[in-house]
Amino acid sequence: MSMRFLTLATALTLALAGCATSRGLHPDNQLTDPQHLATGHTLADVKLTPAAWPTQDWWVGLGDPQLSALIDEALKNNPGLAAADAAARLAQAQVQGANAARGPQVDLDAAAPGARFSSKDFAYPIEDLGTFAWAKSATLDFSWGLDLWGGKRAAWEAALGRSRAAEIDAHAARIQLSVNVARAYIQLGYAFAQQDVADAELQRTGKVLELARRYVTAGLGTPQQLHQADFAVASAQQQKAQVEHAIDAVRSSLSVLLGQGPDRGLQIARPRVLKPADLALPDNLPVNLIGRRADLVAARWRVEAAGRTIKAAKTEFLPNISISAMAGFVAVGDSSGLFQLPARTYGITPALSLPIFDGGRRRANLAAADASYDGLVAQYNATLVHAVNEVADNYAALKSMRSQIAAEQRAQQDAQRAWDDTIKLYKGGLGSSLETLIARQQLLAAQQRMAALDSQQMDLSVQLIQALGGGYDATVPANGADAARTSFSNSTPAR
Repeated sequence: MSMRFLTLATALTLALAGCATSRGLHPDNQLTDPQHLATGHTLADVKLTPAAWPTQDWWVGLGDPQLSALIDEALKNNPGLAAADAAARLAQAQVQGANAARGPQVDLDAAAPGARFSSKDFAYPIEDLGTFAWAKSATLDFSWGLDLWGGKRAAWEAALGRSRAAEIDAHAARIQLSVNVARAYIQLGYAFAQQDVADAELQRTGKVLELARRYVTAGLGTPQQLHQADFAVASAQQQKAQVEHAIDAVRSSLSVLLGQGPDRGLQIARPRVLKPADLALPDNLPVNLIGRRADLVAARWRVEAAGRTIKAAKTEFLPNISISAMAGFVAVGDSSGLFQLPARTYGITPALSLPIFDGGRRRANLAAADASYDGLVAQYNATLVHAVNEVADNYAALKSMRSQIAAEQRAQQDAQRAWDDTIKLYKGGLGSSLETLIARQQLLAAQQRMAALDSQQMDLSVQLIQALGGGYDATVPANGADAARTSFSNSTPAR
């Protein structure tokens, strides 16, 4: 009889559980295989080496101790990092909460309510009827929802994945901050280079003005030439004032990045001439990037966490068993002592929960988990494609920049020679003010372009370092990207 009853109960349980089903619900997106992102033709002429990844303190290689000190200061004091750290701590607390929900819960309750007992309620001792008395209790409560299908474990693993992603986000924030400080520092160097150009232009226009005054005084020039020369001096002075303001503005932005007031920026000296990064790139770039860029690693953990969330949501469709128990003492009336054998009480309650009908709540929850998974997969795929193309674009831009700088250096040398020759002729009375003006403007434009190209080359070099992960190196259980792909396949929810 007992075996028949057990068989009937099992069949009834399965039948009732089938009323709320996850049938037909599954995620649709798949992770992009990095091997499918071809870069062979784009990077055909690139020097490839496994050691080309930037180091964690990549800024030291730029050769400016002041920059290294500024980045270290920013990493210690920038208030923006506090938000990323707080998010990581919040995610860690959620992991602890999810893990706590997996185990049994024990509570100690003690109470002593007082009330006047009804004279007609014979549920209480006769001597207490119609009097005011205290009801005393002290109980130890135990409860445990058994994780038969691993749903609570999956929820804990999902929280753990999100926690790891948040930790990596905090690391990514530090990489971004170091890059922002370096790029602002490069802008400061560019502003000082512009100041040099403005100073040189002011000297040139001053020489032309001095010669124009001599010619006018000697009757060899016209007042128009003098006015034109003075106009050029005024323009050069305006450019000098403009670049001085640019220096102050960049110093102020650096103060913000350092988490300090504006006076801190005034203490920053002129940057040294920084060394551009080497053009060598790592081999097997698309595959290895997924362990070298914090945004990709964080995206990978979020996908894995979403897969665990789907598993947890699916277990909500299955029956579950919980156990609760209670033991303690209960006594009513002033004449009854609490801690004595007659006052003892205890109980146990095994419970079976069967999801029969919930109006579609569980299916909606699972559909939301599937959609979240698909969205995170799409975000990861987009991040991977962007990362590979970002490296290729920065490399191409740096390669082009070197060619432009070489050409501009020749142009600047020619413009300098033309200016030197023109000013000599003008001093000797053989050249015209128009020729002097043209030569000066050509030299000014060449110097401005040269300063801009040098700054852009350094900025692109830093952007390439950031595109290669900024020194981040994910710790994976096996061999680099292969282990990462294995982790992905394991976390992909079954359809």
